Amino acid sequence: MSRFSAERIKRFLFENNSVRQIVLKNTFWLSASEIGGRILRAGIVIYAARVLGAEGLGIFSYAVSLSALFSIFADLGLGSVLIREGAKSAEARKKYFGTAFVIRFWLTVVSAALIFWGAPLMTKIPLSSPLLFFTVLVFIFDSFRGFNTSLFRSAEKMEWETAVNMATQAAVLAAGFLALSRSETPEALAAAYAIGSGVGFAFAIYFARSHMREIWKSFDRSLVRKIVAAAWPFSVAGILGAVMINTDTIMLGWFRGAVEVGYYSAAQKPILLLYIIPSFLAGGFFPAFARFANTDNDRFRSLLEKGLATVFLCALPLTIGLILVAEAGVALLYGAEYAPAVLPLKILSLTLLMTYPMSFIANSIFAYNKQKTLIVYGIIGAASNALLDILLIPNWGMEGSAWATVITQIIGNTFLWLTLKKINNFGVLPQIRKMIFASLVMGLVIIGAQTLALPLLLIIPIGLVSYLATLFALKERLFGDLKAILG
Repeated sequence: MSRFSAERIKRFLFENNSVRQIVLKNTFWLSASEIGGRILRAGIVIYAARVLGAEGLGIFSYAVSLSALFSIFADLGLGSVLIREGAKSAEARKKYFGTAFVIRFWLTVVSAALIFWGAPLMTKIPLSSPLLFFTVLVFIFDSFRGFNTSLFRSAEKMEWETAVNMATQAAVLAAGFLALSRSETPEALAAAYAIGSGVGFAFAIYFARSHMREIWKSFDRSLVRKIVAAAWPFSVAGILGAVMINTDTIMLGWFRGAVEVGYYSAAQKPILLLYIIPSFLAGGFFPAFARFANTDNDRFRSLLEKGLATVFLCALPLTIGLILVAEAGVALLYGAEYAPAVLPLKILSLTLLMTYPMSFIANSIFAYNKQKTLIVYGIIGAASNALLDILLIPNWGMEGSAWATVITQIIGNTFLWLTLKKINNFGVLPQIRKMIFASLVMGLVIIGAQTLALPLLLIIPIGLVSYLATLFALKERLFGDLKAILG
């Protein structure tokens, strides 16, 4: 590689120049972090599902869901406030980090106690003390690791976040195989997760060491009220959102037991893995959103529309593809034992069409400092999901739970979409017409390949190539934007 090319790549990946280059650089690092990390994590999840069986996986997943439900009290929206305010200047970043970290510390301590002593009171599924102990450790390490990644995002140093996440997932993978080879229990898997999270926490502390050394020096008591005032609407929305996400698993545990939780968890895993795509895309755009909101609304709208087009570029083919290959995919990943997970997976695939654009919509609303709207969204989502779960799970089990999730997202996300259009009247349909057509072409190609009885590992690349080829033939302009940025 020539010296010129090496320097050009270095400037692109490690420096902040134009807005488009920064957005693409941030997105590249976040995608590398999340995709690479989740692929590593997927390895141990698939292995654990086969080793533990549906019941063992269900017990572990139930403990994790209860932990997530309690851990929402540790965030209070502090990370989002740090990203928004810290993106404005280095001095603001230092003060907001030090002040918010102290708040986060005490919230984490209280939440950890709630998980350990409160979780067993909310389940009919037996959770052992070792399982709860390791789950609490995972929560503590992840809490501080996640907060430090907010610092990295505010400084637009997503390459540090990538290093931290990859180290975490690699450690989970290695520890997981070792632990499960010695003891095929949910407790062993939880211990492996705790080790991996601890490794990631250590890496995060290393990259944030200059800020960590000055936490108390940077702590500004006068900022506490300001941070809490900015964060609490986002926090309430996060609490309600976490309730909405974890209600399904908890309700299934109450009405159906650990085995059905295990099947549903197996169906959720591919979907949750795919949920990361809009999160890192939106994360790459957010610092720019924070700068343009209320200062350059036309530029904000243009950037938002390109971001939404980008996520639909992914969501449309993924939804159609998952529905068509769900049966073969479950058999390949988990084995014949998990056949009951196929229908919930197909139903949950529909949520990609709502979740992908909502990552940008929610971030945009927050960038405009209209986060109180997210409270209403959270109330709508949490109430709708809980009510639908109560109505549908007793008779239809995990399929009812999956439909409850889809219906809830349609209701809540429609509300957010209309809210943002009142703030900044964006449009997206003209940008995605070619993508819709290309996705339908891809679906027909997949059906044809299945008719020929081709293996799944061949069908997937054939479908992808047909989708991209159709977009190129239609001269999809997003490819032109990408070329301009790289050129």
